[in-house]
Amino acid sequence: LNKVENTATTATTATELLLTSYLSSDISNMLLSRFLLYSFLVGQAVNGFVSPHVQKRTLSMALSAYSDEDIMKDLGYKPGQANTEFARRFAPLAEKPIKTVGEAFAEFSQELGFTVNPLYKNLVTDLVATTHLIVVNVRFQRDPVWSLGLLTSLELLLKNYPEPEIAERIIKSLFKAVEVDEQEARAEADTLMKWSEGKSLADLEAAMSGEGDSVLAQVAKKAKDDKYWKYSRFFGLGLVKLMENAGVEMDKDEVYPVMEDFMTNKLGKSHISACADSDMFFKVKEKLDMMETLMKEIEIREKKRMAERLEKKAEEALKAAENAAKAEVVEAAEAVVEP
Repeated sequence: LNKVENTATTATTATELLLTSYLSSDISNMLLSRFLLYSFLVGQAVNGFVSPHVQKRTLSMALSAYSDEDIMKDLGYKPGQANTEFARRFAPLAEKPIKTVGEAFAEFSQELGFTVNPLYKNLVTDLVATTHLIVVNVRFQRDPVWSLGLLTSLELLLKNYPEPEIAERIIKSLFKAVEVDEQEARAEADTLMKWSEGKSLADLEAAMSGEGDSVLAQVAKKAKDDKYWKYSRFFGLGLVKLMENAGVEMDKDEVYPVMEDFMTNKLGKSHISACADSDMFFKVKEKLDMMETLMKEIEIREKKRMAERLEKKAEEALKAAENAAKAEVVEAAEAVVEP
C-alpha cells in the first residue's frame, strides 16, 4: 500500500512539474509537444491510483493548455480550403452562418406564440430539431420526395391535435424556423402526388431506375449521379407515401424489401437508414393510432356524461315546473274556498 501511495504521489508531482515546464517553455506552440503532453495527462487522469480530485485538476489544466483554437492554429486549418473535391464543391458555403438547434427552436416558439399541448410537446420538439439539423447540412438538397415526406410526417403527427388552428400554426412556424419555403415545398409535393396517381409499384421501380422524365425519375437520376448526395429521414418517408399510393400494403415487413430495393439497387445508396426510418414510421403510426382511439373513447364518454347531465337537468326542470303548477292550482283552490 505504501508503494502504491508513493507511486500516485510521484505521478501527481511529475504531472504538475511537466505542466509548469510546458506552459513556460518556448516550444509550447509545437503540435508534437502538445500531443505528448495531452496523452500523458489523460493517462495520468484515468490512472486508478490517482485520486478523483487530482484527476479533475489534471484534466482541467490539460484542457486549458490545449484549446480548440490552438488545434486549429497548429493544423493551419481553414474551412473550405482543403485540396479535396468535397472542399472545392462546398467552399462557397464554408463561412455561411448556421443557427444552433436552440436558436431554431427559440424562433419556432416565438413564431408560434402558443404553448404546445403537453401530449405533443416531445414530438414537436424532436420534429423541429431533426428538421433543422437536416437542412443545415451542407449536403442537403430539397427535392419533391423530401417535401412529400415532411408534409406526410406533419399530417400524421398533427392530424388529431386538439386545436386544429394551433396545428396549422405549428406547421407554419416549423417551416419558418428551418428556413424552408412552405408554399414551394407544398407545390413540389402536390406535383409528385399528382404524378403518382394510378401508378403501380412497377411504375415506381422504373422511375427510381431513372427511366423517363417524370418528377420521380429526375430526383432519382440526380441522387444516383451525385456521390455527395445525402439521405435524410423525410426522403425515406416520401418514398413510403409513394408506395402507399402504388398499392403496397402499409406494413413494415412489406415496405422493408421495397425500400431496400429502391435505395440499394435503384439509387446505389445504403438502405440501412431508410429501412430503419420506415420501421420507425410504422411504430410511431401505431402509437398515434392508439392515441387516436383513446381520445375518441374519451370523447364518447364525455359526450355520454354530458348527455346524462343534460337529461338530469331536464328532469329536474320538468319536476320543478310540475311542482310550481301544482302549487298554483292549490293556491287558486284556496282562494276560491276562502269567504
